Amino acid sequence: MEQYVIKGGIPLVGEVEIAGAKNAALPIISAAIMTDEVVTLENLPDVNDINVLLEAIEGIGARVDRIDRHTVKINGSTIQDCSVEYECIKKIRASYYLLGALLGKYNNAEVPLPGGCNIGSRPIDQHLKGFRAIGAQVSIEHGTIIAKCDHMVGAHIFMDIVSVGATINIMMAASRAQGRTIIENAAKEPHVVDVANFLNSMGADIKGAGTDVIRIKGVSSFHGCNYMIVPDMIEAGTYMMAAAATKGDVIIKNVIPKHLEAITAKLLEIGCEVEESDDSVRVVAAKRLNRTHVKTQPYPGFPTDMQPQMSVVLALAAGTSIVTESIFENRFKYVDELTRMGANIKVEGNTAIIDGVPNFTGARISSPDLRAGAALVIAGLEADGFTVIDDIVYIQRGYEDFEGKLRGLGAEIERVTSEREIDKFELRIG
Repeated sequence: MEQYVIKGGIPLVGEVEIAGAKNAALPIISAAIMTDEVVTLENLPDVNDINVLLEAIEGIGARVDRIDRHTVKINGSTIQDCSVEYECIKKIRASYYLLGALLGKYNNAEVPLPGGCNIGSRPIDQHLKGFRAIGAQVSIEHGTIIAKCDHMVGAHIFMDIVSVGATINIMMAASRAQGRTIIENAAKEPHVVDVANFLNSMGADIKGAGTDVIRIKGVSSFHGCNYMIVPDMIEAGTYMMAAAATKGDVIIKNVIPKHLEAITAKLLEIGCEVEESDDSVRVVAAKRLNRTHVKTQPYPGFPTDMQPQMSVVLALAAGTSIVTESIFENRFKYVDELTRMGANIKVEGNTAIIDGVPNFTGARISSPDLRAGAALVIAGLEADGFTVIDDIVYIQRGYEDFEGKLRGLGAEIERVTSEREIDKFELRIG
């Protein structure tokens, strides 16, 4: 089992390049099979979730040609099977995007219920509601979602809750339905916009992505295209928080600063300096930071995927902060691990009350999920002494070369596979 071992107490300084957005790339890879022509995707992040999904679409017959680490050509003309194997996708949540893609292209899809991170229930009822509205018969049998129809017809769909996954899935299927579809109370996240832009690049007619009303005029077929994935705002935000926690000075490159406004606003509020340019942000934390309150909200509010990283920063800030999680019910699983490092956090329901401490101390801890794992790495980078983090497979699902990029900023971090390697690292670093 792979682990991270970290010697903390070193301010991060330098520049880091952000990869393509995992949360945009996953649905875009799924949507790429909706044409029989070649689709070239650039700026794909090289992370486990992406590689698993590429294997899954190969498993149903699509041709996947890896041009380089971040570029892939996909051809869906050779797909023979609309039934996805459980073994292919049991590890990733985003497998459900194959439902919208296969239903849109073939009027038929069989996809196992998804796995992924254990941060709380993410019901798919809104996905199924949308598919039924445009004419699909949907059932769940033996752990598999089965959706099929003779032909899909556009509909007016009001989402009961704001759901990124359901908005994207319905948008994919409806883009090939007959007539017009309107999705109200749609999610507005940048990756929803990126998927809409990609579908439009293949010939879809989608307007309003990025607002709460998306209007879709169905088309009969898609064509191939070249498309570059949007930068990953959560990866960028993670490095912004790492700079803040370690009292560092980091320039985060290849970003869209507008996507980071909610994160930037909180960092400014607690005392960081943040400088924006066209495609980069610089975060400087020269002194101990101050308390604040944070509540996660759908975009453009503060992202739930940044809540654990923000909580680590606040656990080091002067005063008492309150963090309210309004999206997922199990998002505070990292708190017990952070407490082992000296944090003073009390969780009551969906709220964490955080009394800031001057610094953390290194400990042996375990990553409970993707974003919490990244947050614990940030804690280890700040802590006195050595920190060992188990279960880093979660982190590798969503961060490309995490330890390499951190080393580029001066961090003492290594990926190891044994106690002997941990001992060697500690002896070498001293």
